[in-house]
Amino acid sequence: MPAPTRPRTVAVMQPYFFPYAGYFRLLAQADVFVLFDCVQHRARGRVHRTEVPAPAGGLEWLTLPLAPAARETRIQDLRFADQADALWAERLARHADWPRASGEAAQAVRAFLHRPLQGPLVDHLEAGLRLVAGLLDLPATLVRSSSLGIDPALRAQDRVLAIVQALGGQRYLNPPGGRALYQAEAFAAHGLTLDFLPDYSGPHRCLLPTLLTAPTLDALRADVHAPA
Repeated sequence: MPAPTRPRTVAVMQPYFFPYAGYFRLLAQADVFVLFDCVQHRARGRVHRTEVPAPAGGLEWLTLPLAPAARETRIQDLRFADQADALWAERLARHADWPRASGEAAQAVRAFLHRPLQGPLVDHLEAGLRLVAGLLDLPATLVRSSSLGIDPALRAQDRVLAIVQALGGQRYLNPPGGRALYQAEAFAAHGLTLDFLPDYSGPHRCLLPTLLTAPTLDALRADVHAPA
């Protein structure tokens, strides 16, 4: 008797700059991973910044230099600041050990960190996510929500429902933080299943230093590929 076909799983997340490993657990479980770029950018979110160890101890934000933008600007419309490359070089220079890092992925990640900052921010973010997905042996079926022609009047749960349906999904998978945002009954009314990943409690919350310094990525791959 043939094995049952797995429901086509869709996940929707804003594109983040070197996010924590739990983000890639979601990508690992999805058939289609949607970069939610047609929504308003939150200045204090993780779209354009990532946490890294600070030179003096503790953690700090490593932030991509963006051009000034109105509060309602969508992620797809964000651009880099004038003189972004010079500003970025100053921020990278705070981390004097990174140029000497010799981990398995160090060369590829350094090359990405030093690529010119030009064009739309989302292009840069998608390239970074694809790089990490490749390093972690993840099938990177990425789609931007802005490419799907979703009615801009739809908001919150209704917009996500429309995205999943546009991609022929039968199952929507979300991080645990979305439990207060989505209702299983609403998805069931559209013939869809709603599921959530468990809370991430793994050791790889600061992904960028791990990618630069880990001698191998085997532990990170195992963490990301852990069953939901």
